[in-house]
Amino acid sequence: MHGPIGISQRNPILSIFFILCMAFIGFIIIGPIVGFLFSLPFYEGTLMEFSEKITTPTQYPELRLPVLIMQGFATLVGLILIPGLYLYAMERTNPLLLVSKKAPAALALVATLATIAFMGTNSVFIEWNTNFIFPDFLKDFGTWAREREDLAAELTKFFTTFNTTGDLVLGLVVIALLPAIGEELVFRGMLQPEFYRLSGNHHTAIWISAFIFSAFHMQFFGLVPRMLLGALFGYLYVWSGNLWMPMIAHFVNNSFSVLMIYLFQKGIISIDMESAEAAPWPVVIGFTLAFAALMYYFYTHSKTQNPNQA
Repeated sequence: MHGPIGISQRNPILSIFFILCMAFIGFIIIGPIVGFLFSLPFYEGTLMEFSEKITTPTQYPELRLPVLIMQGFATLVGLILIPGLYLYAMERTNPLLLVSKKAPAALALVATLATIAFMGTNSVFIEWNTNFIFPDFLKDFGTWAREREDLAAELTKFFTTFNTTGDLVLGLVVIALLPAIGEELVFRGMLQPEFYRLSGNHHTAIWISAFIFSAFHMQFFGLVPRMLLGALFGYLYVWSGNLWMPMIAHFVNNSFSVLMIYLFQKGIISIDMESAEAAPWPVVIGFTLAFAALMYYFYTHSKTQNPNQA
């Protein structure tokens, strides 16, 4: 099984440490600060009012646009620009080389369909993980994790309340496009190859990167399904040797959910994507078989188009 090589010449443990620190500082600290500054023109009140309200944004509908802009810049700066500068300055690597390969249209379509099919499979894990009950000795952690999950759900609903087409477009950019580029750049393009250099095993690298990718979101009750999704993206990258593949799949996953939520809000469809309930078993089985067939096609045709890949 062959795939993308590491981007660093230094010790992989040191590279992993630098990448994780960069992602954390960039997305949690620097990105939000930049986003806060850029969101100020979109709030009509005082700076003091904005600073106070931003701690509980879901209580103030007028903050939806500023907070979306803030979130967008947090991703743009923290997971795209800063990692790009890191590659250029610290690794002497042109970050554009990671996306220099063209994405074969047929494989991109298969990756798209496989991602949609996997939603049916993953719904089982979403329901299980959402309803997970901690043992008594972890009760305090479970309470904290549930509070974090409820807050994340509240913010998601806040972000995905679309009143206009413009709201929908902005939501797609912030919720789907920017995370697809930034998170795949960091977790698949940078981190996963370093874990491969460390372990010498692509499966190990894929699953460790997927776990960190999921843990990075700080939502325990979505840890397993998000980790499985990260593993899917990881295999798409290793098999194709093309970072566009997980980026496209990631965008499809997020944008499909956003569009389905929008259509549900408009009363056009009756499927609630925000529900944690698993799909009916016949649907799960059918989608799983379709997913397996699509991934097999992707794997075999990636080998044909990229002989040096898995």
